[in-house]
Amino acid sequence: MFLKNMLLAGEQVIILYLIAAVGFVADKVGFFPEKTAKKCTDLLFYIVTPAVIIQSFLNLEYNRETIKGLFLALGCGFLLHGLAVVTAPLIFNRCPDKGKAAIFKYASCYGNCGYMGLPLSQALFGDEGVFYCSAVVISFQIFSFTHGIYVMTKGMEEKQKFDIKKLLLNPGILSVAIGMPLFLLDVNMPNMISAPIGYVASLNSPLAMLIFGTYIANTSFKTIFREWRIGCVAIIKLIVTPVILLLLFKLFGIGGVLLGSVMVPASAPSASNTALFAAKYGRDTGLASQTVAVVSFLSILTMPVMIAVSQMA
Repeated sequence: MFLKNMLLAGEQVIILYLIAAVGFVADKVGFFPEKTAKKCTDLLFYIVTPAVIIQSFLNLEYNRETIKGLFLALGCGFLLHGLAVVTAPLIFNRCPDKGKAAIFKYASCYGNCGYMGLPLSQALFGDEGVFYCSAVVISFQIFSFTHGIYVMTKGMEEKQKFDIKKLLLNPGILSVAIGMPLFLLDVNMPNMISAPIGYVASLNSPLAMLIFGTYIANTSFKTIFREWRIGCVAIIKLIVTPVILLLLFKLFGIGGVLLGSVMVPASAPSASNTALFAAKYGRDTGLASQTVAVVSFLSILTMPVMIAVSQMA
C-alpha cells in the first residue's frame, strides 16, 4: 500500500513537471516567453485559482463531517505556517547577508500551496482534497501578506507599511469569502453559473506549470552550487517541516483524506512568490529563482514519499 501511494503521488508530480517541461521548451523557442508568462501569472492569480477554490466549495457534499474537516484543515494551515515562522530565523539569522537571509527565510516558510498544492490535491484526493487544501491556502495568504512582507523588508531603510486591504482584498481570501458561505448555506448553483467556473478552474494545473516552466527556463544554474544555504532551505522545507507536522497532525488524531490533503501543501516546494516578493521589495531575484528551482526539482523525490507516509501513518 505504501508503494502504491508513493507511485501514485510520484506519477502526479512527474505529470505536472512534464507540463512544466513544455513551458520550458516553449520559452526557449520563443512561443511562450517570460514576458507573456508574467501576464498569464496575473490571469492565474486573479481568476483561475479563485475559480478552483470556489469550485471546491460548490462540488463538496454538505454534511457535519466536511464542516468539521474544513476548520481542522484551517487549523493545520495555521500550525504549518506558525511552525515555519518560528524555525526559519533559527537557521538563517546568522547569514551575514541580510538580503540573502530574507530570501532563505521566505523560501523556508512558504510553499507552493496554490500552484502545486491545489492541482496535486485534486489529482490525488479529488474535490475533497482541494477543499481541505484551500483552507491551507487561506493561512498562506494571511501569513505571506503579513509575516512574509516583514521578512522581505526587515533591515531596509524604507519598510513597507502593513496594509489591511492587501490582507483582506486578495484573490485567496476573496474566493474563500465567496465559496464558504455558499457551502455553509448549502446553495445549489445553476449549471449556467457552475459550468463556466468549472471550465476556468480546469486551466489551473496546465497554466500554472507552463508558467513555471518558463520560470525555470530563465534561471541560471551556473552559480547554484556556490550557495550552500539553498540546500539548507531544501532540507527544512521538504523534510524537516513536513516530518514534524506529520507527527503533530497524528498526535491531534488527524487522518485519512484530511491528513493527506494538508500534507500536500506541507511538503510542497518553496513558493514561486519567493521570486515575486524578492522583485517587489528589491531583493536578489536571481537567488530567489535559483532557490525555488532547486527545491522544486528535489520535491519530485520527497513529495511522493511524504504523501505516501501520511497515508500509511
